[in-house]
Amino acid sequence: MRPAGYVWGGFGGALLGFVALALIVWPLLGGTVALLVFTALLAALFVYHIRSLKKLVLWTREPIGAPLPQAFGVWDYVFADLSRRSRASLDQRDRLAQALARFREATSAMPSGVILLSAENFIEWINPAAEMHFGLDGERDTGKPITNLVRQPDFVAYLCGERTAEPLTCRMARQAGLVLSIQIVPFGEEQSMVLSRDVTQFEKLETMRRDFVANVSHELKTPLTVVSGFLETLDDMLDELPPEDARRYLRLASEQAMRMQSLVDDLLALAALETSARASYDETVEMAPLIQTVLGEAQALSAGRHEISLELDGPVSLRGSRKEIHSALLNLASNAVRYTPAGGSIRLCWNVAAGGGARFAVIDTGLGIEAQHIPRLTERFYRVDRGRSRESGGTGLGLAIVKHALGRHQATLQIESQPGKGSTFSALFPAERVARPQI
Repeated sequence: MRPAGYVWGGFGGALLGFVALALIVWPLLGGTVALLVFTALLAALFVYHIRSLKKLVLWTREPIGAPLPQAFGVWDYVFADLSRRSRASLDQRDRLAQALARFREATSAMPSGVILLSAENFIEWINPAAEMHFGLDGERDTGKPITNLVRQPDFVAYLCGERTAEPLTCRMARQAGLVLSIQIVPFGEEQSMVLSRDVTQFEKLETMRRDFVANVSHELKTPLTVVSGFLETLDDMLDELPPEDARRYLRLASEQAMRMQSLVDDLLALAALETSARASYDETVEMAPLIQTVLGEAQALSAGRHEISLELDGPVSLRGSRKEIHSALLNLASNAVRYTPAGGSIRLCWNVAAGGGARFAVIDTGLGIEAQHIPRLTERFYRVDRGRSRESGGTGLGLAIVKHALGRHQATLQIESQPGKGSTFSALFPAERVARPQI
């Protein structure tokens, strides 16, 4: 570290040198000659400083990191110190640039959208998630007012009005089905940051939860009202009712109670499937007797109203839970019985699937299902024809149970149907669930 004031010391040293030289040569050369020599040396010193100053000016115009100009004496110290400060400034700028680059990389990788706005709500920067959320382009839209690009009325009102701590839930008109949670955070000098998060799935889950509660309440209320009404009638008019009427009321009340019991059982089964881990591979399920059991249960439910046949040509056994596999296959067969008109036919097929897996298919000649309903059939309580479903005795949870039971065995449900031509429901089990015979 050089001592402070070395520059002025350098100038002062040069002047003292000239004064000392003048005092020495003045008696030797005479006053006039000594004055001329002194003036010439002072002029040379002045030219030297001017040239060094010019080098300094030209060097400052060069790119950062340019080599130092050649200099000596005090100017060498000046250039060296300026170069050191320039390098320190360059290093600091590089660190800031790297920090900014890391910040942009981090915000670009965020699943949440980020938009930086000026005090006038002009877009200063936008990350890819926000581009997707709002339908913007970072390169094209930077520098433009966001209110000209996102004209969602509730968003504009939230941006320009009094902002609260509560985020805005906004359904985007430009992207059908997209729901965003938007929050505006002030920072800097009257700038703001728009944070957006895709909550479409959360909204769907919340809607499903509300629908589930409403459906359960509705499904239980109807039979409960019937049971309550019959019991009140029997209580008020038991002495006056003929025995056959009393027995009929009791039979109808018992049927509704059984319906409620069936609904509760299905709800408990579905809850158990949703919260349990995947089925293990330890249990070996013999499929021929299990499918024969499903056939007998389907025939009992049909009570002779349908022609039900069985084709067995698949793997001998699967690895998994017998109870859950039985529940899935029985629900598929029961649905076919319930939704196939009397006189129709139903085929249960067990065969080898592609890739070494196994396939259980239920093929019926029922009314069929329109294409727009098929993706929603496994939703809880979803019914194509609500009135007809209640008449058939279904709870609306059968295919939801099938979906979860198969999912726990890494199996999938495949549905093919055409209105008026019947339906095929297939449970496809992967090869790893097939139990190979011991050799």
